[in-house]
Amino acid sequence: MNTPDRPREGSPAPDWLVERRALIDQQLAGVPIAEGVVVEPLSGSPVPGLSCAVERSDAAPSRTTILYLHGGGYRMGSALAYRAYGSRLTAAAGAEVVLPDYRLAPEHPFPAAVDDALAVYRWMLDDRALDPRSVVIAGDSAGAGLTVALLIVSRDNGLPLPAGAIVISPWSDLSNAGATFETNAELDQVFSLAAASEAADTYLQGADPAEPLASPARADLSGLPAIHVMVGGNEVLLDDARSLVDAALTAGVDATLSVHPGRSHVWHLNMPVDDAAASAMDEISALVHRWTTSA
Repeated sequence: MNTPDRPREGSPAPDWLVERRALIDQQLAGVPIAEGVVVEPLSGSPVPGLSCAVERSDAAPSRTTILYLHGGGYRMGSALAYRAYGSRLTAAAGAEVVLPDYRLAPEHPFPAAVDDALAVYRWMLDDRALDPRSVVIAGDSAGAGLTVALLIVSRDNGLPLPAGAIVISPWSDLSNAGATFETNAELDQVFSLAAASEAADTYLQGADPAEPLASPARADLSGLPAIHVMVGGNEVLLDDARSLVDAALTAGVDATLSVHPGRSHVWHLNMPVDDAAASAMDEISALVHRWTTSA
């Protein structure tokens, strides 16, 4: 795999992080699954995770698959925590949603998450024999940066690329230099410069934040498929989203930026109680349908 050399070893997660991970899983695991969706362990994958699929009496699988990479600053989050959200994405888009449990820092520093995302994508193409034109990659926050990193490393390894990528509230420059970290600091109640700086140190562990697979907003994005970036107008990561789209457009990529005024970091997770989250899910579903049916 054409990824940077992995640091020789990570470090154990501190107790507070272990507790935070467990609390997030415990809280979100209790959120109801969308009606008509079945959530099962991801069978056969080189990386464990979950699969969300529409329950069908005829057992006919969905033609479309969304590989979804969860957020959490590369140090938190899990397929379990995202299973209700994944089930709602399945219900909205009518697609199978694959939620891998990629390895987390500090135990597994950069580029372990990239390695795992690539391994799952290879498995989907090779073992499951999926048509890449029926696959969409998506992710939020750190998972959004990882989504673009997966596109880059797939391109560099000569793999067929998916139909497109949906990038939500992207943390795409781990130098954390965007001006909106300060100008939107009081508006974004979810993410902050302090949290981003600590998470970047935890994930990189001495690696250069300018590495393209760590900060895809700084990468050569030429040859990538369509990228749709969704971001809240109140986000500290608003400049990350803008920079990513600028880099994609400069490289000739079909890239679009969708700014949602008044929204903070990954408001999509407020399904099903927030109408704005439901509207965002409709935006995602429309893109998935357009990309995969026009292939």
